Amino acid sequence: MIIKTFTEILAWQKAHQLTLEIYKITSQFPKTEQFGLISQMRRCAVSIPSNIAEGFKRKSLNDSLHFYNIAEGSLEELKYQLLLAKDLDYLNKEVYGELSELSDEVGKLLNGWKKSQR
Repeated sequence: MIIKTFTEILAWQKAHQLTLEIYKITSQFPKTEQFGLISQMRRCAVSIPSNIAEGFKRKSLNDSLHFYNIAEGSLEELKYQLLLAKDLDYLNKEVYGELSELSDEVGKLLNGWKKSQR
């Protein structure tokens, strides 16, 4: 199957789902985190599907892989921020576990997507 648009990439779909969840959950964080952890987590989350989309449209494999690598870096940064949010008691263990699983799934799908492009 030929993928015609980034929205057909499963890694992008899951990353988009993760981003929506991050927006939803951070809306419940303390208002004192508005310009701190909330902003940082949202930027990282948005960076993941955004860089997958940008990488998809690049003409050379090296350019594409560069953006997929940035997406992976943002995902790892987000994973730490989820851990921090849990340790600060902004997330309960159940929600943290669900978001961690979704993050891991995004990572595996993104890694698979990168391998398929080589």
